[in-house]
Order: sequence, then C-alpha cells, then structure tokens
Amino acid sequence: MLIRYVLLFFAPALLAGSAYARDTSPDTRFDAGMVSAADPRAAEAGAQVLRAGGGAADGALATLVALTVVEPQSSGIGGGGFLLFDDGTGKVDTFDGRETAPAAATPDWFKADGQYLTMSQVIPGGITVGIPGNLALMAQAHALHGKLPWRDVFQPAIRLARDGFAVTPRLHDFLTRSKGRAGFTEAGRRLYYGTDGEPLPVGTVIRNPHLAAFLTQLANKGSKAFYSGKNARKVADAVTHAPRLPAPLSVGDLGAYRAKQRAPICRTYRAWRVCGMAPPSSGATTVIGILGLLERFDMGSLGKDNPVSWHLMVEAMRLTYADRDRYLADPDFVSVPVAGLLAPEYIAARSQLIAPDRTMAEVAPGVPPGVVGAHADAPSGEVPSTSHFVVVDRQGRAASLTSTIEGPFGSGLMANGYYLNNQLTDFSMVPERDGNLVANRVEAGKRPLSSMSPTLVYSPDGKLRLAIGAAGGKTIPAQVTKAIIGVIDWNLSAQDAITLPLIYAPGGNTVTIEQGSALEAMIPALKALGHADIRVASLPLKTNAVEVVGGRLVGAADPRSEGGAVSQ
Repeated sequence: MLIRYVLLFFAPALLAGSAYARDTSPDTRFDAGMVSAADPRAAEAGAQVLRAGGGAADGALATLVALTVVEPQSSGIGGGGFLLFDDGTGKVDTFDGRETAPAAATPDWFKADGQYLTMSQVIPGGITVGIPGNLALMAQAHALHGKLPWRDVFQPAIRLARDGFAVTPRLHDFLTRSKGRAGFTEAGRRLYYGTDGEPLPVGTVIRNPHLAAFLTQLANKGSKAFYSGKNARKVADAVTHAPRLPAPLSVGDLGAYRAKQRAPICRTYRAWRVCGMAPPSSGATTVIGILGLLERFDMGSLGKDNPVSWHLMVEAMRLTYADRDRYLADPDFVSVPVAGLLAPEYIAARSQLIAPDRTMAEVAPGVPPGVVGAHADAPSGEVPSTSHFVVVDRQGRAASLTSTIEGPFGSGLMANGYYLNNQLTDFSMVPERDGNLVANRVEAGKRPLSSMSPTLVYSPDGKLRLAIGAAGGKTIPAQVTKAIIGVIDWNLSAQDAITLPLIYAPGGNTVTIEQGSALEAMIPALKALGHADIRVASLPLKTNAVEVVGGRLVGAADPRSEGGAVSQ
C-alpha cells in the first residue's frame, strides 16, 4: 500500500520535468500548459482538462473541484475564493467569490449573554458559516472564458471521489491535530476515521461516494444545483441545526448569492506591472504597498543574504499591515481608500519612515488620501488553511486562484460529502473599538476581509512573467511579496524564490522568523538594527506559481507543502 501511495502521490509531480515537447505548431504560444497546485492530484486533474482541449478557466475549475476531494482540510466548493484571469493578451479580469454573511447577520452576530465571543469559542459551529462562493465564481469565469463544456471539466474530480484517493502525510497530520473539526459530525468521522476513533493511516484509499454523486449533479445541472434545491436545503439544515452554535442561514441566502467581477488593482514596481485582487481581498493593497515602500531601496544590490534586505522588508510590512487592519473591508459596505493607500505621494511619505540602519520604534496606520470618517483598528483572525493554484494554458491564458474554507476543515459541518467554511470568523468579532465602528464588522450580505493574494506579474515588455499566490492566513501577502522580490530583484527562479525563508511582521513590533531557516543566523544582526521582539516559529507556508522563462512555462511549488506542478 505504501509503495502504491508513493507512486500515486509523486508520479504527477515528476511530469513537470518533461513538460515541453508535445506540440511546436506555429499557432501555439507555449509547447504545453502548466498547472501548479497544493496537491499533485489536483494539479493532474487540471492538466487532464488541458490535454482534452480545455483552457486555463477549464483547468482552474477542474483543479478547484479536485481539491475539494483530496484536500478537504483547506479548500473546495464549501468555501470561497478570488480569481485573477489573463485572457492571453494581458487583459486582467478578477472574480470575487468571497463568502457572504447571511441575511439575518448583525454586527452583534458573535455576541452572547452580553459578551462578544472569541474565535476559539465559536469553532466548530454553525455561527461561523458564510454563503459559499467558489461555485458561483467558477461558473461566472467559465461562462466568459471556458472552452470545454461545464460537464466535462468535473470528470477528473468525480473519478477521484468515486474511485478513491490516498491519505497523504499532510492530510493525516490535519486529521490528527483537528479531530474536533474533521470529526465534528458523524459524516466526517465515518469518512476519515477508523472504528477506534483514530485518523485513517497514511496511504489508506478513501472513497467519498456522496461527494461523487453530488459532483455528478453539479456537472449535469450546473452551479444552480449548488445554490438551490436539495443541496441548498442540506447546507441550510446543517447550519440551522448544527449540534453547536446553530445559526439562521436560509435556502434564500444561498439563492441570493452572486459572485462579482471587480476591477483589478495594477501598479508598477521597477517597471514591472503587478496586478492583484481588490477588496474585500487585502492582497493587492498589501503586496503592492510593501513593494512600493521598498522601491527606493536597491534591494538587488543588497541581495538575499544581507540582513538589511530582510530588515527593510520587515519595516515595509509593519507599515502596510497597520494600514490593512484599519482601512480594508468589503467596499460594498465601507469606503475603502484603495487609491489613497497606493497613491505615489502617500507611498513615498510612508517610505521615508523606513531607514536601512535602524528600526521604527512604533508603527501606526497613516492617513491616506480619500479617508472618510474615523476608523478603528481591528486585526482579523484569519486561520492558515487555504489553497492556491495556478493554471496557464498553451495560448498564454492564465488563472491564479486562491480558495479557502478558512480554518482546518472549516466549521466542521458537512453537506453532500464536503466541508462548509467557517469564514465569518474573518470578520472582526467586535464591531466597535474606542467609540469607532470597525470597517470589517459583521453585516448582512457583507464579505469578510481576506489576505488571499492571487497575483499576476508582467515584465517591462508587457508579457506575463509570473502567476503566483499562497496559503497561510495573514502570512499570504508576505509570502507573495517575498517571492516577487526574489524573482525581480534577486533574479531567482520562481522555485528558488518560493523556497526562500519567510520573515513576517504584521504590524506592531513583533517579528517572526521561519524556524530552521537561514534567517535564524541573522537574528543578532536584526537585533542590532533594533528588532528586539524576534520570535522563531514554524510557519504555515504554501506557495504555488507558474513562471514564463525563455518562452516556456515552468511550474513551482513550495517544498514545505505536498504541492507539485504538472505539465499538459
């Protein structure tokens, strides 16, 4: 069984090394398409669809649905996400499939007996579930950019659910550490645990017939089978009759859900065009904000082995995350000063607070142009259990999609064989601080703030150079920014840039360094620069990318994860 598991798990990843010799006809831009995902079996599902004649949108849908099967702890149709899509011409469309709060939600959604609950008090439970958006997102993107029939794109995931998939070490670890969520319901316990109550061993083949049957319905009937009918009733029943903290989520809430197209946010960094997702994602404003603050420093000459480089990244993060926690939220409910946060004069003024030879004693949010009213700081409580994947097809169409069900196994509740998210905990659980309303407070129909940062990077000649994104809660923008600096400033491959260690400083004075990395040797130098509160920790890092190198597509996946890249 173990040999079978190793072959099943690693064989797709090995295909990435033999990717580029299939078709050299003059009407193709690349010899073969490429998929990079957090699980090689999901990447293989996307690649199968590319081989069948599908484009990047088809491959993205196939990968997302397959992740529902093989990575149930992190992603899938029970959650939401953000998609950046390049149609092959450099035109970027973005799709917002972030979950929404039910119509019954109020700013006091997390208040009980006169007290606001904490995240640990509400998970697992029905009160955390938002209306899932991933299927609506992909239906919208597929309608605009799909090449294959909707039904065909579901077949790889249906086979995985019906015929079985092996438990990986990562899934086993999550099942062990998150037993209270994964096994919260009888359905979860039957699927992933033995009669002794312990997680099924690594290599065990799991079959999920309920999910296979439901994916078949989705394939035949379209996304309406998710947002109406039996599935909508099952989702509503799971939440309203949850064994813990039930909440009023209705069939009408699902029927009313709509994914949204939003304008992309694009800015230049050293003549490179960087595009990201608008709010309620904080991805673009944070990633582009950090890059903007660093642009006046010669990061290339400093290099990756210089503690000053990492010090400058820390200072830029501290300032940018401070702004994020004050101003970012759902723009349909709150005035978000995106243009002001990224205005050249604002970035330049904030950058002057950074010095290469010393640390800022304290950081505080700035006052960017366009701010309306008073705001209260409210860091969100994002939990690192998310997935990112990239699909680029032979014609150069690119999909960069980050998807999540929030914490490991989401709310712990299930419907039709998949887990429902606990995304409402990404709202500020306390709606008011110091007499001011928190921008990211709970409201009916509102989408919670997110750190998900799907990103597309274009070289100075205007051509796509890198499609990238990450998983890991609030570390996501830091991971993506570090990799972009690695590619642009340090001339690294995407793989080597992803492999670089992470330093993480989400506001305040605390700096976290990745445990076991080369950065640990820099701690004395960083302390000499004034960083007194340095912590060493194992960080939940999981980045995936596809880059364009010499007219070829090259996949990259985080070595800290089980991810892999698979060629068409």
